[in-house]
Amino acid sequence: MWEPYKKGFKAYLQLERSLSENSVEAYLHDIEKLTSYLQHAAITKAPKDLVLKDLEQFIQWISELGMVPGSQARIISGLKSFFKYCLQEQIIAADPTALLEAPKLKRALPDILSFVEITSIIEQIDLSSPEGGRNKAMLETLYSCGLRVTELVNLRISCLYLDDGFIRVIGKGDKERLIPIGSDAIKYIGIYKNEIRVHINVQRGNEDFLFLNRRGRNLSRVMVFLIIKQLVQSAGIEKTISPHTFRHSFATHLVEGGADLRAVQEMLGHESITTTEIYTHLDRQFLRDTLHQFHPAFKK
Repeated sequence: MWEPYKKGFKAYLQLERSLSENSVEAYLHDIEKLTSYLQHAAITKAPKDLVLKDLEQFIQWISELGMVPGSQARIISGLKSFFKYCLQEQIIAADPTALLEAPKLKRALPDILSFVEITSIIEQIDLSSPEGGRNKAMLETLYSCGLRVTELVNLRISCLYLDDGFIRVIGKGDKERLIPIGSDAIKYIGIYKNEIRVHINVQRGNEDFLFLNRRGRNLSRVMVFLIIKQLVQSAGIEKTISPHTFRHSFATHLVEGGADLRAVQEMLGHESITTTEIYTHLDRQFLRDTLHQFHPAFKK
């Protein structure tokens, strides 16, 4: 009963919203959860017949299964997108998610790395191997530009404007942005591209990807996670670190250094400034210093 609606929703996400394959799959997975519940509860309703009460019972069901509030909120967001599509396509007359409330979430802040810790991690790289040269360029770029891991592995040679100090990145929803890149990252990209990558037998279709594995294909996201995990262990750092930690640290260091929040938003590729604000958990000393410097009540 629901298959045609799922297919239509998938096409809407791909064509009209231009979402990545991973994002499309996540949205469809949310709808699969809902249809699984309807089947479990023996509810044979099409989208147009569902009411708020049905959806509230669904949320209660996934909660009782042990789903954490953050995952519940993400599913509710997926449902809202689906029913917005249904409303737009006149499949439904009223949106049953209009009054559906997401659970209250704590803004959990992930670990960040200090500049010293980032330096320590990068120093663990064995530069005597070709992979080491690649990893050095990769991590310098990750931190210098605050990239998402997907943006890093999909970075293309044709998107490097190193003489001008910029790279062009294709982010979520195929949106492009220009990001300044630091001198160290430029230096090690140059070494990797001109002295290491030229000796790799590049597989057809991978010619423009900057970072390649030893088989000549573009690097996977999982491989970047593993590389960072091993380096963090070697550095003796006992924090929960992922490629995203470098992005989070990039933004935090910028804001703590006094960067404008709108500029950070632009570099990170966030649609909303509220998303950027998650990255601005400033330490109390920095806030205190800022008040002393700028607030009339604190000035001597």
